[in-house]
Amino acid sequence: MEANEKNSVLIVDDERSNLAVLNKLLSGEYTVLTAKSGEEALKRVRENLPDLMLLDIMMPGMSGFDVLTRLKEYEDTKNIPVIVITGLDSEDDEERGFFLGAVDYITKPFKNAIVAARVRTHMKIVRQMRTIEMLGLIDPLTGISNRRGFDNRIDIDWRKCARDRSPISFLMMDLDKFKAYNDTYGHPQGDALLRAVAGIFSAAARRPSDLAARLGGEEFGVLLPDTDAEGALAIAELIRSRVEALRLPAADGSGTTSATISIGLVSTVPQENESFRDFISKADENLYTAKNSGRNRICRGEIGIETAAL
Repeated sequence: MEANEKNSVLIVDDERSNLAVLNKLLSGEYTVLTAKSGEEALKRVRENLPDLMLLDIMMPGMSGFDVLTRLKEYEDTKNIPVIVITGLDSEDDEERGFFLGAVDYITKPFKNAIVAARVRTHMKIVRQMRTIEMLGLIDPLTGISNRRGFDNRIDIDWRKCARDRSPISFLMMDLDKFKAYNDTYGHPQGDALLRAVAGIFSAAARRPSDLAARLGGEEFGVLLPDTDAEGALAIAELIRSRVEALRLPAADGSGTTSATISIGLVSTVPQENESFRDFISKADENLYTAKNSGRNRICRGEIGIETAAL
């Protein structure tokens, strides 16, 4: 999340007056999303993962308890903090809410100051936890995700695309002849090249859902959920051409240096019984084909389909 970007709150309540009051109370500090039923709440969560939820328990149809249960079933939603707001005041109901994973409990009629304070407290915890996670998920040289961060994300995105029956694409990329580049210009120059191409990958992975990652050494990946093969190919060619056009001043002042990149592209609509590991292996195969077909090119394919060099 960018420094100036607001955290988001999803308010779920079947009473319009409560939605209006809470929206007015929180919209100055947060991006507020609303839903008037449990079913609509789950749809909103799938569309845009909120940082925090305020959830009414007593709703017609799907209750707040049902929503909590559904949220905890999936990897990408199970850690969303949920504050329960309800007219129920029995200890059994409160205990059930906490048992199902709620982080806090506010009874109606609620006081605005109490709601604002509770939301602020839990948002602070969210930001602290993300900072802790970031410290272990970012590659220190390039400033983009590391392999651990990538592994966490692809697991979440693969499950989501399987549920939604939507495409997911992946670019596995390797700088051509990087060892020779390092041997010729030195490791500091090699590090400068890695940082420069990482910037190209980040710029190409421009949607919030896209992820650029350093997988190890000179190997990188760009994960593109909700992107089909043709969309991924356009991004891959943008990356390939920008790396080819890149010119870095040599550390000794003798001129400029250049590099090229090979890309293995894979795209599929995942099935719930399939593993993303086969998906990554296919991208690796395509990368191998690109390297052995002359480098500075894209080799694409879908799982189960013959690869074709661009």
